[in-house]
Amino acid sequence: MLIDQLIEALDPVTVAQKVGRPFDDVRVYYRLDGNVATTFADFRQRIGHFYSYLFSRCVSNGGTLDLQRAIARAETILEREYHRRGGTIMSAFNDAHDGTDGGMRAQLDRITEALKAEAVGEYVRSVFEEHVSPNSWDDQIALIRQLFARAGRHFHPSIRLDQPERYAGDYQELVQTYVDGMRRTSAALRRH
Repeated sequence: MLIDQLIEALDPVTVAQKVGRPFDDVRVYYRLDGNVATTFADFRQRIGHFYSYLFSRCVSNGGTLDLQRAIARAETILEREYHRRGGTIMSAFNDAHDGTDGGMRAQLDRITEALKAEAVGEYVRSVFEEHVSPNSWDDQIALIRQLFARAGRHFHPSIRLDQPERYAGDYQELVQTYVDGMRRTSAALRRH
């Protein structure tokens, strides 16, 4: 069944092995010369070199990215991350300079996690596009019908299981929600 293929491809262990592990491996084996940056220029060079290294090994399969573009992309990631906490790129530099909040190591971890999240998102989109044609309403309805047949009892009673066409436009979100729920349940059972 199509739903089984999707669930298998979206299984968190499968996604971690196919997408996440290479990022984690590159991050683990990257040699960091000290956990503090001495100047802002040093900070920029270090995050740029790391971004380029990670990009080459995990995103472009050996392709290169010039240092200025790598620096700009790394700064964008860190700026976005620190903005969520009310900070700026200077906050990231200050942490790297002072060795606070994980220092340089944490900055490289943040870059890794951001690129990994992008790769996971791209993987999930490609899985859906490979299995369900985005312009085939019939495929989307068939998928929702299979999902409801498999797990209908787990959906809220307000969901009309007899009307899969009502939900076909949201098939990606429904399948992802189901997979996420399975992951949470599995994690909870493993803790006990």
